[in-house]
Amino acid sequence: MADAHSVVATIQPAITLLGLGIGAALASRALRLNPIVGYIGLGLGLAGLGMAEDFSGPLVAAMAEAGVMFLLFNLGLHFSLGRIRAEAGNIFGFGSLQMLVAGGAFAALLAAFGLPIAFAVIAGFGLGLSSTAVVIGLIRERDQEDCPVGRAAQAILIFQDIAAIMLLVGAGALAEGGNLLPALGIAGAKALAAFGVAVLFARLLTEPLFRLIARAGTTEVYTATALFIALAAGWATGMAGLSLTLGAFLGGMAVADSRYRILVQTEIDAFRGLFLSFFFISVGLSIDPAALAQDWLWVLLAAAGLIVLKCALNVIAALVNRWSVPGSIQLGFLLGQGSEFTLVLLALPAVAGLAEPRLVSTLVTAIAISLAVTPPVSNLGRKLAGRLRAGPPDAKLAGDEAPVVIIGLTPAGRAVADALAFNDIGYIAIEPDHDRFQIALADGYHVHQANPADPRSWDAIGMGKREVVVVATGNAEVSRELTPLVQERLPGIARVIALKGADAIEEFAALGMVPVDIAASGGPERLADLVFASLGRERRLPVPGWADEGGLSAAA
Repeated sequence: MADAHSVVATIQPAITLLGLGIGAALASRALRLNPIVGYIGLGLGLAGLGMAEDFSGPLVAAMAEAGVMFLLFNLGLHFSLGRIRAEAGNIFGFGSLQMLVAGGAFAALLAAFGLPIAFAVIAGFGLGLSSTAVVIGLIRERDQEDCPVGRAAQAILIFQDIAAIMLLVGAGALAEGGNLLPALGIAGAKALAAFGVAVLFARLLTEPLFRLIARAGTTEVYTATALFIALAAGWATGMAGLSLTLGAFLGGMAVADSRYRILVQTEIDAFRGLFLSFFFISVGLSIDPAALAQDWLWVLLAAAGLIVLKCALNVIAALVNRWSVPGSIQLGFLLGQGSEFTLVLLALPAVAGLAEPRLVSTLVTAIAISLAVTPPVSNLGRKLAGRLRAGPPDAKLAGDEAPVVIIGLTPAGRAVADALAFNDIGYIAIEPDHDRFQIALADGYHVHQANPADPRSWDAIGMGKREVVVVATGNAEVSRELTPLVQERLPGIARVIALKGADAIEEFAALGMVPVDIAASGGPERLADLVFASLGRERRLPVPGWADEGGLSAAA
């Protein structure tokens, strides 16, 4: 049995960071900041106190790596094989375009400053990468997984993960003094083989495996299986000389088409959030306080230059991909930070040895700062996009041909809007809450701000011309009060209401409405199905795990 003191010494850094991380998360929420900022700030503070070495042990590093792996596994759960096929053009087309524009520009800039070509190419294209951990975390927090900007960002990040693997292989070839092109070819062949294994696992083993586990009927087995798949898949690709995160993504993708996907996702979510906190704290710990204090002006200029140039290049790539200006700005700012993979690249001796240590330290610190300020930077892009979109109402959407009125673009309201848009059915969305209106506008929804609880606004909305009104605000009391007036003035309109709980279902059914408990599993989907039933139309479903198979640029 291991010595008790050695065990305590091993786990003490993780326990300390866990406790401090809880405090950082609570403080961030109190200050209305993203917890990511708190975690990175905590790491920087510990580094400033000279405690970085105290938390540099293998356990903390492994937990940080596990956090990114769980994040990629969760991303893979939303990328079924059907989704990969449907969006191959966006992943490999838009993704490669972004890397060519952003990475190529940074590489050319570094080469123009007289740095070695090998360093300029690897570091430059590394700077073209964006942070999967930060961006996916923001997308999930904002419930943007199925809006155009969120889907495009995920597609680009998948291609960037593949590009990161190629860059790591290139850096390895530099270290070994080998030929770069054969090394890249071998890595590409390994990646294709790993993808083939994931496809076979998904087709042949996933369903039988989970059926067997279901017979056990214990939550612990599901939890253990979810963890095993995520970690074992990453381990397998790591052993093959590829990225751990690629394996985790492929592991999630193998489960994406399974009927047990939601259960697996539920089991993995708690671990994802916990371990990701260690990753972001580690980013803060990687910042050199001495370098920051000595070269603070250069570091801040480098960070500002990285963010401004990266946002601008991303916007250009999106415009070339025929996105609208508002959509390009929002996407460009969302992806306007450095990447955790770039930190890994710059830490490799073969890469770092090609440039002055002071320059490498400045770049590392600038990337860490860009990760910390991503939430406010992306919020700025979102607000700019919203202002650009806030023009005259779209007469086509507000006209007679739009049969549905959606009141409240809550997550349930968005689900209905996405389903209608996918089926080419017009809608007019009304959002009384100003903040939610601005966010929905920025995310590309066709929304107007009005107060539907005021009957005087009904004529302007054209309520009498609609077939279905969907109440998704969550304010049931207003619906109760307006029911007599609606029955008198709008007797032919179908009313579907989203309720948070089953308590009032019978009451609203008696009022002539179609109530749906959206708090229950699959609630938003049932709400959308009932809207289509009220319209008397058949709903066409998207590729599983993908809300829109029609391409990203059209929705931007």
